[in-house]
Amino acid sequence: MRMEKFLADLASKEILDLARKENIQTIWERYQLQQPQCGFGLLGLCCTNCNLGPCRIDPFGEGAEFGACGADRDTISARNLLRRTTAGAACHNDHGRDLTLALLAFAEGKTQGYRIKSEEKLKNIAQEFSIPVENRPLEDIAKDLAIKILSEYGQQKGKLTFSQRAPKKRQELWRKLGIMPRGIDREVVEAISRTNMGVDHDLRSLILACMRVALSDGWGGSMVATEISDILFGLPSPIRSQVNLGVLKEDEVNLVVHGHVPLLSDVVAELALEEDLISKAKEKGAKGINVVGICCTANEVLVRRGIPVAGNFLQQELAIITGAVELMLVDIQCIMPSLAKVSSCFHTKVVSTHQKARFYGIQHIEFKEEEATQTARRLIETAIENFPKRDKSRVNIPKEKMDVVCGFTAEGIFHHLGGRYRATYRPLNNAIIEGRIRGVVGVVGCDNPKNLSGGAHITLVKELLKRDVLVVQTGCAAIECGKEGLLKPEAAFEYAGLGLREVCEATGLPPVLHSGACVDNSRILIECCEILKEGGLGEDISDLPVAGAALEWMSEKAIAIGWYAVSSGIFVVFGTPLPILGSKNLEKFLTQELFEIIGGGWAFEEDPVKAAKIIVSHLDKKREKLKLRPMMYEPNLI
Repeated sequence: MRMEKFLADLASKEILDLARKENIQTIWERYQLQQPQCGFGLLGLCCTNCNLGPCRIDPFGEGAEFGACGADRDTISARNLLRRTTAGAACHNDHGRDLTLALLAFAEGKTQGYRIKSEEKLKNIAQEFSIPVENRPLEDIAKDLAIKILSEYGQQKGKLTFSQRAPKKRQELWRKLGIMPRGIDREVVEAISRTNMGVDHDLRSLILACMRVALSDGWGGSMVATEISDILFGLPSPIRSQVNLGVLKEDEVNLVVHGHVPLLSDVVAELALEEDLISKAKEKGAKGINVVGICCTANEVLVRRGIPVAGNFLQQELAIITGAVELMLVDIQCIMPSLAKVSSCFHTKVVSTHQKARFYGIQHIEFKEEEATQTARRLIETAIENFPKRDKSRVNIPKEKMDVVCGFTAEGIFHHLGGRYRATYRPLNNAIIEGRIRGVVGVVGCDNPKNLSGGAHITLVKELLKRDVLVVQTGCAAIECGKEGLLKPEAAFEYAGLGLREVCEATGLPPVLHSGACVDNSRILIECCEILKEGGLGEDISDLPVAGAALEWMSEKAIAIGWYAVSSGIFVVFGTPLPILGSKNLEKFLTQELFEIIGGGWAFEEDPVKAAKIIVSHLDKKREKLKLRPMMYEPNLI
């Protein structure tokens, strides 16, 4: 079966055809070569937690019903799920730590190329941590804030400061269930400890641990990463740009930033504008320097600087195969090890820059905040020096690129809806209460060859828009919908129902709001809290007509994101099921019983049209429970 029939994106199809002609293997071929994938693993029935195994449970009940130690299908599935959730949470939490350490280094005068770009946000967050701000240098405030945040990574009891942003009712429920996160690192360590052989075997106990470690991510590490990024690199605001492989330029030095941490990419984007470097590029025959992004580093520099996005996760190999990339800088998360082999077919240099991530066959130039400017300059010069080595006969840049408007934050929505002098969420709440907007859905996550290679996001979002659902996006899902033209204000007139269209026309907003990288899903949590504060839609996040969807999830980080959304009271739909279907008890607990315990829960549906219907049904039930008016234009829906 040829996987390109699942590709909605013409640019990706074009380069994938080229890769096949040149016998360059990509993720689609590698995925096909893995078929059939291990059925035991897909069901969550494998255990490798000790040297008695590997053990596996027969899903049909005809073979082994227990592992060698006596663990049954419920224990094995729940433990595996907790390990995956913890790995995802650890990745986001470490991202937040990296940024906190960078803020501290800046405050101590040890960095190059950084400054406080959002003084107001620094002061607001410092006050949340009970740090005095009046008549104090910004560096002193930043140092105190960094130290306090770092202390929450190691604290052994108490609660995280940002968890107090959640509604009081939600906080009380967390305390009652014993899942209020105490310290960021403590929850990660305890969760892994529970999964060791002979420790925690109870399905419900293990799932409560899933929720607590995920909450340490959503209301801890992820929120830390987002807030400090805003302080150091600036609070995003609506900005126009373009996405897809067509943003690469045939007559310029193309430098691609890829990964998730903006510490280096932001400095690179700024330095690439300097005249001396542009002059050096011209001396090598280029007209300039073109910095573009891949994956969530792309989203970071997109929403703050308008840097174009060459593509999402699945397009990282394809960008190199265009033959037009001089240098790809990678940091951490979602980097394919295959980049070394693909880049060897072209002149492209791939350089890893993060001390936690090294790759065979890829040069490593370690990035340090204290040498940020000189490292960035060295890397840009490397790209410039590589430009003359480009084989022009092998350059194939697709024409496809699409305009987008991005950069919507919880803070910005006040002004987008209420205006500069009367900032408020009231217009959004009123639109929901009056039946112009059915509800709000976060469509987030990765793109995956298993799930239409990005096409599932597009279909789901279009189905939601025509039913008057406002969509908020982050990560690779947002890039995919951007390529389809859904992140433009004009998209409301083509895809939105009459009620949502009226709201978009009045405010000038797109019907799909791009809020940043996958770590920025914490913005969606804050937006839910602001809707509640505005009033008229309940007392807890679980009361709201909201939902989350990640139909093409790939990374363990997505599992952690899903869990912190569920633990916050949100209904979440994944496409490919979590690896739990081998345990009927666990499946029932997550998709039915959990709603009564935590107010949120899971559903699994790979078909995006069916997923949209499930989500809309959920939103309608929430509206009915809140006794909201019927949808204003319901008869017009098809």
